[in-house]
Amino acid sequence: MKTPTKDGPNCWACIHFKITHDRRRPYGCNAMGFKSKALPSVEVIRAHGQHCLSFFPKPNQN
Repeated sequence: MKTPTKDGPNCWACIHFKITHDRRRPYGCNAMGFKSKALPSVEVIRAHGQHCLSFFPKPNQN
């Protein structure tokens, strides 16, 4: 199971992460309801100064 690293959560391994069709804001978070140019976890650190608390790992794809 993928879990947050010591550097913070990996958006690519989170069930809330999405790719949008907006060229200016290609990444999004369904849990927090926003789109951004950078990965959502990076935006959360910029805005709140702490790692994302909405991270939930995707199920294993075996």
